[in-house]
Amino acid sequence: MDSYLIQVNGHGDHVPMLDVHLKTNGNNISLGKVKVRKPRWAVRASEMSKKTFNPVRAIVDSMKVEPNPKKAMISLSLGDPTVFGNLPTNDEVTRAVKEVLDSGRYNGYAPSVGYQSCREAVAAYYNCPEAPLEAQDVILTSGCSQAIELALAVLANPGQNILVPRPGFSLYKTLALSMGIEVKLYNLLPEKAWEIDLKHLESLVDEKTACLIVNNPSNPCGSVFSKSHLQKILAVASRQCVPILADEIYGDMVFADCKYEPIATLSTNVPILSCGGLAKRWLVPGWRMGWILIHDRRDIFGNEIRDGLLRLSQRILGPCTIVQGALERILHRTPPEFYHNTLSMLKANADLCYAALSAIPGLQPVSPAGAMYLMVGIEMEHFPEFENDVEFTERLISEQSVFCLPATCFEYPNFFRVVITVPEEMILEACSRIQEFCEMHYQGAEGAQDLECDK
Repeated sequence: MDSYLIQVNGHGDHVPMLDVHLKTNGNNISLGKVKVRKPRWAVRASEMSKKTFNPVRAIVDSMKVEPNPKKAMISLSLGDPTVFGNLPTNDEVTRAVKEVLDSGRYNGYAPSVGYQSCREAVAAYYNCPEAPLEAQDVILTSGCSQAIELALAVLANPGQNILVPRPGFSLYKTLALSMGIEVKLYNLLPEKAWEIDLKHLESLVDEKTACLIVNNPSNPCGSVFSKSHLQKILAVASRQCVPILADEIYGDMVFADCKYEPIATLSTNVPILSCGGLAKRWLVPGWRMGWILIHDRRDIFGNEIRDGLLRLSQRILGPCTIVQGALERILHRTPPEFYHNTLSMLKANADLCYAALSAIPGLQPVSPAGAMYLMVGIEMEHFPEFENDVEFTERLISEQSVFCLPATCFEYPNFFRVVITVPEEMILEACSRIQEFCEMHYQGAEGAQDLECDK
């Protein structure tokens, strides 16, 4: 009979060793010493989690500042239209969800890309002769942010790069860096109503460029690109053979004197993944319903991108089924006056804010044409006691209890962003306080020079 002898050697801090001997047919064979793993706790955060970085949170969380206790806080920082209760969604929208909930028919799992009938409803809503859509061209997602995440994940590999607007929505960079994708920032031009610097954009393209992100209408700028400018963007993408990820969550949220053009309606050959959702136009960001529209007229994406999106969508098994069940009714029965009233209110606030801030020495607001935001330039040379826009906005909080996001959050220093969804009286009060703050700290050319000499 074969026999085994195992002797354990080692003590103290030394790794235990197994001295293994095998006795077979009367012969003693040594198999030598084998290291034994000593179990110990070694739980570490993943590399992906360590690469995940939200610049807005990093900057805002580091702003250790208390508001003025003598003044009520006015927050113009959060792009959530529901915060103050002055922009409720339409009754038809809430009624649709209530009826679906009461029906009990949407409590189970849906296909990961969404119910077929719901995909058909989205396709029908956005279908047009210039950019035809069918149900198979629609992927339903958990909000527009997941739509952007899936689109990035299917188009880009670690080590590749994507082209991102500056100033631009911080989520693009947050998602890309967590995936090991490099971000290249192309400039928007405030003096041209935030149009893209097309020469700069094209100069960034290289063999590792996976896609171009175009955000229109824009967060944080509130800008809306003209048809001719969109055609020039498409020309760059076509020359360089770079697909477009179109963030169009604010699509159709444009003021009356402007026209919104979905970029896919102007493309004859550039493949586009257009990301949208209910959050902004229907004023329900917490409902987490988004979508990707696949525009691929020349079959450049082919089955590979579609299959990739299907596989990626299976990671979380699709968006909320209750909202999916209500989607057709929300899209097709929301009355036109609801959209009109929302935009009228935003336009009125934008005009009020722009006029008030334009009259303040040292500030240079850029008039918006849509979305929910307005960007304001700070002539920092006239505010020499502040190092940058972060310090400027910190002091605005501590002295006036008005919170605007410093545009460093959007990779664009010496500006700040104002959210225009707050009630009119709050906009007026905020602008009045900003004026008081600027008048307190503004230095003309001579005063600023004297202050610099004193430092």
